[in-house]
Amino acid sequence: MSVTDAIEALAALLGERLSTAAALRDSHGANEAHFATALPDAVAFPRSAAEVAEILRLCADHGCPVTAHGAGSSLEGHHLPVSGGVSLDMTQMDRVLAIHAEDMDAVVQPGVTREALNDALRGTGLFFPVDPGANATLGGMAATRASGTTAVRYGTMRDNVMALEVALADGRVIRTGTRARKSSAGYDLTGLFVGSEGTLGIITELTLRLHGLPEAVSAATCRFPDVDSAVNTVIATIQTGLPMARIELVDEMMVRGFNLYDKGALPEQPHLFVEFHGSPAGVAEQAETFGEIAAEFGGAGFDWSTRPEDRSRLWRMRHNAHYAIRALRPGKRTLSTDVCVPISRLAEAIGAARAESRRLGLTCAIVGHVGDGNFHCGISLDPKDAGEMARVAEFSETLVQRALALGGTATGEHGIGIGKRKYMRAEHGGAVEVMQAIKHALDPDGMLNPGKLLP
Repeated sequence: MSVTDAIEALAALLGERLSTAAALRDSHGANEAHFATALPDAVAFPRSAAEVAEILRLCADHGCPVTAHGAGSSLEGHHLPVSGGVSLDMTQMDRVLAIHAEDMDAVVQPGVTREALNDALRGTGLFFPVDPGANATLGGMAATRASGTTAVRYGTMRDNVMALEVALADGRVIRTGTRARKSSAGYDLTGLFVGSEGTLGIITELTLRLHGLPEAVSAATCRFPDVDSAVNTVIATIQTGLPMARIELVDEMMVRGFNLYDKGALPEQPHLFVEFHGSPAGVAEQAETFGEIAAEFGGAGFDWSTRPEDRSRLWRMRHNAHYAIRALRPGKRTLSTDVCVPISRLAEAIGAARAESRRLGLTCAIVGHVGDGNFHCGISLDPKDAGEMARVAEFSETLVQRALALGGTATGEHGIGIGKRKYMRAEHGGAVEVMQAIKHALDPDGMLNPGKLLP
C-alpha cells in the first residue's frame, strides 16, 4: 500500500480530474498566512458524494492521507496537506440543489460560495448572513465553524447549519439532521461535524438556515479618542440589548493600513464600524440610541449612509483588513490570530494585547467583531528574521493564555488548524481525550486532514 498506488487507483476513477501537475499542487499547498508551503502528491476534483465516498475508500485501502480544499482562504492552515497525499478540491461540487423559500432554508453542495448562494437567492426576499469576509465555500465555512461581521445578530455557522451529508473515512455516507427547525432525536452529529476541520469526515451537502432581507439598512463609522472609549461603547451597546447587525472595532494602526491600501482618508484614530437592520423606523431609533451611547464615550465624526454602494465600500474596506495590514510593511507576511473573551473582559483583553505588542516592538493592528467579544491581531512579520519571529511567538502565546485566563477561548473564529493545536489541552483539559476517542472511532487510521486540530 502506498500513496502512489492510491493515485493510480484515483486516476482510473477520475481521469483528468486527478492531477499531479506542479502548478496545481503548488496552488493547493500555499496559504494566505505565514505557514510554510505543504504540497499534496495529487489534487482530486470530485463532482458527487458517491465520488467522494469512493475516493475516501480507495485512499483508506492504500493508507493515503486526504485533506479537503475549498477556497483556500483559511488563516490557520486547515487546508494544507502537511502529510502529503491527496488534496480533495471540492469546488466542482458547486450546485445550489434546492431553495425552500417558504421554509427559509436552502440545500447546497459544499463548493458553493456564500456569494454564489446569495446571488441564487435574489428575488426571494431571503439571504444567507454568515460573512467571514472572504468569498469562502460553504463547506469550508461549516468545517471551520466560520462566523464574521454579522455574527453578533445572525450567529455563526454553528447556528445556521441545519443538516449535513458527510462522507466518512471508510467510504460510508451519512446524513445528520433534517430540515425541521428543531429535533430531540439522538446525538447532535451536525454540531459534531461543524467545526471539525475535515478531521472526522468530508461534508458533501449542507442544509442552511436563511433569513429575511431587512427592510432598511443603515451603516456608519465614528471615531474615538482612544481604544478604551470605543470598546466601552461596544460593551454598553451590547448590554443595553440594542440589536446591532454589525459592530466592528479598528484601532489606529488598522486605520493607517486601510488608508494605505484603499487610499482612504479616515482620521488615524480608533473607529467603530456599525450597521443596523430592521424597519425604517426601527433602524432610525437604533441609530439614534447608539449615537447617544457613543457620545457618552467621546464618539464623534459620525458618517451615516443608507445607500447600498456606500455600505458596500465600507465593508469591502473592512474585509480587506488582511491585505491592508500587509500595506503597513510591504513585502512582509502576516500572522492573523484571534481570541474571544466574555464581553465584560473585552477592554482588558484588548488593552493588554496592545501593551504587549508595543513592549515587543511589533507592528500590530487590531480589528474585531467586538460585539461578541472576538478580536483579531494582525502582526506584520519577516519569516527570515529569527528575533522577530520569536517576539511574534511570545506575543501569540501571551494573547491566548490571557484570553483563557479571562474565561475565553484560543480562537473565536479562525479555528485551530496547524497554528493553535498546542493550546487545545489548556482550553479543554480532559475533554481532549474525548475528542481523540471520537477521532479514532471515525478515522482510526488518521487519514483525514492529519496534523490538524488535535494535539
